[in-house]
Amino acid sequence: MTHIEHSPDQLSHKIPVGISSCLLGDNVRYNGGHSHSDYCDKVLTKYFDYQKFCPEMAAGFGTPRPTLRLEGDPNSPRMTFSKNAEEDVSDVFMAASNKYIEKLSHLDGYILMKKSPSCGLERIKVYQENGHPHMQRSAGMFTKALRQRYPLLPMEEDGRLNDPMLRENFLLRVFTHHDFRQSLGEGARMKDLIAFHSRYKYMVMAHSQPIYRKLGRMLSGNDTRPFHALKDAYFETLMTTLSQPAKRKNHCNVLMHLVGYLKHAVDVSVRKDILDVVEQYRRGEVNLATPVTLLHHYIKHYGSEYINQQSYFIPYPSPLGIRNTV
Repeated sequence: MTHIEHSPDQLSHKIPVGISSCLLGDNVRYNGGHSHSDYCDKVLTKYFDYQKFCPEMAAGFGTPRPTLRLEGDPNSPRMTFSKNAEEDVSDVFMAASNKYIEKLSHLDGYILMKKSPSCGLERIKVYQENGHPHMQRSAGMFTKALRQRYPLLPMEEDGRLNDPMLRENFLLRVFTHHDFRQSLGEGARMKDLIAFHSRYKYMVMAHSQPIYRKLGRMLSGNDTRPFHALKDAYFETLMTTLSQPAKRKNHCNVLMHLVGYLKHAVDVSVRKDILDVVEQYRRGEVNLATPVTLLHHYIKHYGSEYINQQSYFIPYPSPLGIRNTV
């Protein structure tokens, strides 16, 4: 396959992503309202095929409804209505959620409602008998079950998508998750995994040089595991590594590696100009898009097919302008 078929700029379809219904404007919140997210509904909807769900509505709690909250052990809280703490509705809630969760293996990401005892990703209060929240916080009950079932699925809260680094990292993981599943579907063989790794080498290097080396060793031919076990181990290592945003110094290291591919193709003064811009990025004077765009311009003209196909250059659709903010 050529690199063009794998570029997010060339995708001919939208990526399946789960989302809390209230973020798309559905009036399903406890007060009969919604929590519409412009970014999710007006920007990301161009690239995501949303599958929306409200676990509280699915459990039959209706709207408007009394507020729900988590109580008891922060490691295994129960769900109650805040006005009636005696009534444990956890089983009713989870029966509807679990039935839905089992049908989500096709998703490549999930966007969740912040601060919700159902859908919150973290920092959800768990109340004690004295009426005060425990110091230890929890994930929402639906989210905790979703994460247990699909531990490698990229997840993020709508509010955290306002943070440029977290937004960049979430979108990077969604498009990588999708590319892996498309590239290594049914009937995939070792050559397909090696081809995928070949495209993702520099993206992995930007997140962790030790993992970059580890994945290389995994595919060196010395690993005795059957292919399906090796593929699963590779995917788990990849997604876990990408779950932390890449550091600026690691990006600089990757960019300098990539400049090396122009050594015999462009004048030394051009390489010096590119490295000067990389240094500006290192100092925080320009954003990541500046050195990447400049370098990619020369790589497209003078680089080999191997270096041109690196997902590092276009890890998510360019029109999103994500690297203009990090």
